[in-house]
Amino acid sequence: MPAPFDTLAAAAAWYDAWLREAALPLWAGAGVDPAGGLFQETLSVAGLPVEAPRRARAQARQVFVFASAAKAGYGDRWLATAKTGWARFVKAYRRPDGLFINRAAGDGAPLDGEADNYEQAFVLLAMAALRAADPEPAGMEDEALAVLAALQDRRAAGGGFRENGAHPYQANCHMHLFESALAWEPLGGPVWAGLSDELAALAMTRFIDPDSGALREFFDADWRALRGEGGLVEPGHQFEWAWLLERWGRLRGEPTALAAARRLFENGLRGVDADREVAVNALWDDFSVRDGAARLWPQTEHLKAAVVLGDAGQGLRAARGLAQYLDTPARGAWRDKLGPDGRFVEEPAPATSFYHLMVAILELAAHAGPRA
Repeated sequence: MPAPFDTLAAAAAWYDAWLREAALPLWAGAGVDPAGGLFQETLSVAGLPVEAPRRARAQARQVFVFASAAKAGYGDRWLATAKTGWARFVKAYRRPDGLFINRAAGDGAPLDGEADNYEQAFVLLAMAALRAADPEPAGMEDEALAVLAALQDRRAAGGGFRENGAHPYQANCHMHLFESALAWEPLGGPVWAGLSDELAALAMTRFIDPDSGALREFFDADWRALRGEGGLVEPGHQFEWAWLLERWGRLRGEPTALAAARRLFENGLRGVDADREVAVNALWDDFSVRDGAARLWPQTEHLKAAVVLGDAGQGLRAARGLAQYLDTPARGAWRDKLGPDGRFVEEPAPATSFYHLMVAILELAAHAGPRA
């Protein structure tokens, strides 16, 4: 499907209409389980529920989406969707220690009682979005601070946090903790700015390779980047960290962060396939292609970083690349995986992608003029 726009302003209007008219109604309707009330993990490209275990990240991201929609002026009804989803999520997922389990069944029965940092980061982001959309209810920051306090026993000796699982020293969970801290900064106390500063420093001194300027993913206990099979470079994460460090650098007036953001963005562009106009999934550490398939989420990160960094040409390129993922039988759903041959994998649309789409659409609107 050729993208139906040729300017960023036209792209912003097109994505705004898709979000307002199709995506929000679809995922607040078919995307909510009428029995248990939790958000669906997936919908088919025809817009029908497909049963799957419900990850905490999916629940929290959908709360973020609908709260953000209300905050951005798409309608007060979306705040009710967010609040209802949050209440059901808390009831099913919160552990006695204040953290949230990784995964539950559709009826809320626990399936994975661990509480990964990655999942908690999105809990914090959902809380910030609820607080921003509705400042009246008291206690949301206290709940967020309780989650953060419960993570403190996972502190790593070299800074940051140890993650559960096979890669305890990784950049990814810190990226979303950084995002959540930045979201809380204008809403809460000084602890959030302190966390933002800590994670920005960790990124610039440990996660980003000083020679190539590339964001690395996996590390040893001393935060030394793993090589070989562990030497993964993801274009989507180059863009995502560029977006974060650009925001933090402007808030702090920190030129080192702004320079790092620009270099990350340029490294991300090395993973954009000119023919398909998409960012591929992964590169080797010499920037050769490691995985030429292209998921939806790196396209949203390409778009976010481009518009925040003021690169209109790349922003339009990213908007065109992303639009093809939204060409589905049910308007408001999406495709997730584009193969190297230019064909999409036939599979359900993951709810988790809506968070990526929402942030990209809001950034596009903010930098391409008022919504139509």
